[in-house]
Amino acid sequence: MSFKQPEYCSVLGVHVTVGDMDSIKKCVLDNIEELRGKYICVSNVHTTVTAYENRNYRRVQNGAAMVFPDGGPLSIVCRLMGHKNASRVTGPDFMGEMFKEKGVRQFFYGSTPETLDKLREILKKEHPDIQICGMYSPPFRTLSPEEDEEIVNMINETKPDIVWIGLGAPKQENWMAKHDGKINAVMVGVGAGFDYFAGNIKRAPMIMQKLSLEWLYRLVQEPKRLYKRYFSTNTVFLIACYRLWKQSRKIKKRR
Repeated sequence: MSFKQPEYCSVLGVHVTVGDMDSIKKCVLDNIEELRGKYICVSNVHTTVTAYENRNYRRVQNGAAMVFPDGGPLSIVCRLMGHKNASRVTGPDFMGEMFKEKGVRQFFYGSTPETLDKLREILKKEHPDIQICGMYSPPFRTLSPEEDEEIVNMINETKPDIVWIGLGAPKQENWMAKHDGKINAVMVGVGAGFDYFAGNIKRAPMIMQKLSLEWLYRLVQEPKRLYKRYFSTNTVFLIACYRLWKQSRKIKKRR
């Protein structure tokens, strides 16, 4: 039986999955076998604008089985477009939920050996029943086809249910699309999720998360790296959404 993509809302051309944490988590767990070989993107304003401006990356995003609305503005746009049950589902929050599932075998691909060591130690302490079937930090260079095949075989030999991909966007989404059908598990691109759980990066206070201001907290932490990204992509996102809103209003008036 093939996996049927759940309801989605098109945000700047990206098919953002509609739902809340409970419904999306249930969908993944109920369809874990059907999702093997497929991938899930965790999208925010930055990745959505990148996909809006880059057709190939948009094709990668829409090739996913699901696209979680990690960024608060995405779920807000979905609700404004009539999807009242659309909620924010962040990568770290989804990871945290899956870490509680005793029977789910989990593999971690990405980051550095040091971060993976810290991650394993912390997760084993906080989630004694978690099934970590493997971790691998790939070299920071292009892999040969032979090396890539060896890694795919190594991952599959551990028999994971979920493979967390922590390579950062857009690299992790492109990696998952390239390995679509090759990895015998569902791949989930979680960006900085490894660093959050390893304690390398602190998450924003809950009040800032609820107000969709986590990006501001990240900006304060890494201003040099994130200032240009947030300023440019947030501006493009707002302008593009406003234009689409005006266009939709014109179409409704004609009707």
